Parts: sequence; structure tokens; C-alpha cells
Amino acid sequence: MRVLVTGATGFIGGRLAPALLSAGNYDVRALVRDAERYDAPPGVTAFEGDLLDPGSFEAAFEGVDAAYYLVHSMRSGGEFEARDRRAARNFVRAADVAGVGRVIYLGGLGEERDRLSKHLRSRREVEHVLGEGDFDLTTLRAAIVVGDGSTSFELIRQLVDRLPVMVTPEWVRTRCQPIAVDDVIAYLVGVLDAPETAGGTFEIGGPEVLTYQEIIERTARIEKGRAPVIVPVPVLSPELSAYWLRLVSDLPRSVARPLIEGLRNPVVANDSRIESLVPVELTPFDAAVRRALGTDEAGADEPGVEGETTDDRSHGET
Repeated sequence: MRVLVTGATGFIGGRLAPALLSAGNYDVRALVRDAERYDAPPGVTAFEGDLLDPGSFEAAFEGVDAAYYLVHSMRSGGEFEARDRRAARNFVRAADVAGVGRVIYLGGLGEERDRLSKHLRSRREVEHVLGEGDFDLTTLRAAIVVGDGSTSFELIRQLVDRLPVMVTPEWVRTRCQPIAVDDVIAYLVGVLDAPETAGGTFEIGGPEVLTYQEIIERTARIEKGRAPVIVPVPVLSPELSAYWLRLVSDLPRSVARPLIEGLRNPVVANDSRIESLVPVELTPFDAAVRRALGTDEAGADEPGVEGETTDDRSHGET
């Protein structure tokens, strides 16, 4: 099977391409904007192109049986919703012309009735655009992905590193279901070999549902040996919250504001159908954090029980 990975240089895509090579008899292609700067894993064929530039990328789709859509432009500055919408539409046109049979998309958790933030709303809009294609779309929805390189987890690390005492917005009490990046990759690879998932939408999450306060506290105990003092206050608007975040982190405004707005939305997996279709031995939260921090110790945590769920993963970080 010939498989195309878009967003192959991103946090998820960079891990997915080599995982596909290891998992089965796949002919793996990677679509990247700058092939010279892409260190392609042995066995991966790199194609250069930009989904925002029709005519530059279509060759990558020729002869492809399945494609992963892992593109997100929030880090590219303002108006990311329009860019993501345009990129998704260009992808759909190219995939339909090439006769791609399956597409797999990593989107974000969150109930639309909860007035999703701009970031989560954009992820859901991309999902709807992809759903208009002639191919069978498989969507996985997740919350925070715990791993080295995750924007959301990097935010947690910076808060832990810089603030022994935090006066925080109320969002620290929002419920979330973080998932280890290795488990996300296992699901993404697994659905490709599970024809029952074609055309379906599934929620994935780790084995614990936590508040953001608990995520910060437990990460701090692992990294620093102690938890910070956290004082939630109800008076910080999203604008003030984003300003506060910019003061205590390196994230640019174009990233900080959408992330902050998204933290008010509970992101918990309420649908467990994926467990019987793609069994994954879920990684406990503390073990995932140790791995992300590079302090993983054998035996520090027992592996999660296969199929165990309770927690989150809100937006596909690609």
C-alpha cells in the first residue's frame, strides 16, 4: 500500500512516517515544503510542495492509496483558520483527482455545543472540509498530546519551570484527557490496518481524566520534585489570560491566544469504540511525562491496561 504523510516535519508527522515503515509493508511518501531540509527516514520518499500553493504538490498524490492529513498553521501567525481551510480544500481536490481511497485525519476533541474556541473550531472545520472528499475519511479526535515537541505540553513545561506560585485563570479547573504521543501514533498506524474504521470518527485519550491544574502539578512533581502553589482567579478574560501567558512563556501571541481560548473547553473522550477496533496499551500520564522530559526510567510506572480510558487529547498537534 502506498501511503502519503502530509505535515511530515511536524510533531506528529515526524514520528508517524518511520512508524509506518516499521509497522508493515507500506510504501511511505512524505510531503514537505523544503525537501533539502527534511531528513527523510531511510525508506521514505520525500516530495516537495505546499498545500497552500496549488500546482506545487499534486505529484505526491499519484498512485497513493491512503493519505494522512496532519497539517496545521497556527504557528504561522494570524488568520490561521483561513489558511487551514484553504489547505484542506486543496488537499481534497488533489486526493480526489488522484483517486485516493482513504484519508486519516487527527483533529481535536470538544463538543460543538460548548462554543468551541477558534482553534478547536478550525480543527472541526477542517474535518468537515475533508468529509466532502470522495475518499473514506477516518477522523481521530484527541486533546493534549504529551511528548517532546508538543506545543501544549511545552506550555505546561514553561509554566512549571518559571512559576513556583501561579495566579491563574479559571481554566486550570477544566477537565482534559491527555494522551502520550506514542499512543497517538499507535492509533494512527492501527486504523490504517482496520478497514472497519474507514468512514468513522473516533475519540482517543489516555488512561486519566485530569484538570489542567492536576496536569501542571504532576508535571512539576516529576520535573522539580514539588508542585507549585496555584491560585485560580475568575476575573481574567481570554485577552488578559493570553497576555498573562505571554509574560510567563515564550509562545507568540498568535499561538498563545488560541491556546488559551481552547483551554476553557472540556476535552474528554466520551466514545470508546476505538478500543475494540485498534487495541492500544495506553501509557500512564506520569510515564508519558517522564518520557517527554527525557527522564523515563524502567519500572517507574507500570504500562497502562490495554483498552483503558479516562482522559483527553483535544487538538491534533501536527
